[in-house]
Amino acid sequence: QVQLIESGGGLVQPGGSLTLSCAVSGASFSSYTMGWFRQAPGKEREFVGARNWYDGSTTYAPSVRWRFTVSKNNPTNTLVLQMEKMKPEDTAVYYCAASVKGQKGNDVYTPVRVDEYDDWGQGTQVTVSS
Repeated sequence: QVQLIESGGGLVQPGGSLTLSCAVSGASFSSYTMGWFRQAPGKEREFVGARNWYDGSTTYAPSVRWRFTVSKNNPTNTLVLQMEKMKPEDTAVYYCAASVKGQKGNDVYTPVRVDEYDDWGQGTQVTVSS
């Protein structure tokens, strides 16, 4: 059984940085694509970034590219989301998710839709405000 537990959320000023962690159990980074999503009040859950199990590549939403970084910490089996140059519009509940999708035929395929992920964490609140 896959279990995902996020931590690290909090309040950060605009332009600041914050790092989220997702403790992963019951899943291996070599067989699951691990992703981050977020949901702001009144909005749908949206893709932030993910690490593909097939080749280790990372994919980001345009709104966070060059500001956010998805990585894994092998010793602790943790997925990490480093967020920099944060903006008020980054305010949301952030979720960690796991998907068995990672390839189509011989090609890399990184899932970006909510319905492509099978397991979810409980979420952690991130607020960007002065």
